[in-house]
Amino acid sequence: MQTDSRRPDASEYAPYYADYVAKAPEGDVRAALRAQRDRLTKLFAGVPRARWDHRYADGKWTVRELVGHILDAEWVFTSRAMHFARGNPGPLPSMDQDDFLAHGNYGARSLDSLAQELSDLRAASLAQFDNFPPEAFDRRGTASDKVISVRALLYVIAGHAEHHARVLRERYL
Repeated sequence: MQTDSRRPDASEYAPYYADYVAKAPEGDVRAALRAQRDRLTKLFAGVPRARWDHRYADGKWTVRELVGHILDAEWVFTSRAMHFARGNPGPLPSMDQDDFLAHGNYGARSLDSLAQELSDLRAASLAQFDNFPPEAFDRRGTASDKVISVRALLYVIAGHAEHHARVLRERYL
C-alpha cells in the first residue's frame, strides 16, 4: 500500500485542518488531485468576465482573489511538504491569507492566467509528491506552530481546493 493513500489520522495535523482532510477523496489522492486540476480549470474557464470581481458579500474575496488564495495555499503547502520530506522539520512560518492576498496583485490578472498557474503548479506539486520515497509521507514538521505530516499536507491540498471550489460554485456563480 502506498503510504500517501492512507488517510492521515488526527495526530498528523492540527484540528483546523480536519475539514480539509475530510473533504479529500478516499483512495488514490494523487489521482484525485490530477482530476481536480482538470475540474478547477474548467470551472474557472466558465466564470463570465463580468463576474471576475464579484463579491458575494461585503468584505468577501472577489472571484479572482478566491482563485489567488487557492494558489497561495498550494504554493505554501507544497513548499512545506518539500521541507519536511527532505528532513527539514522547521519551524516554518505561518501564512496570513489576507497579507498574501493584499500583495498578490490578483485583481490585475485574468482568470485564464490564474487557471494556467494553478494547472502548472498542480503539475509541479504532483511531480514532487510522485517522487518522494514512501517513508517521506510519514515525516513531520512544524509550520504555523503546529506539527503536520507530509501525508496530511497532500490531503490538505486536495481538501482546501475542493472547499473553495464549492464556495465558488455555491456563492459566486
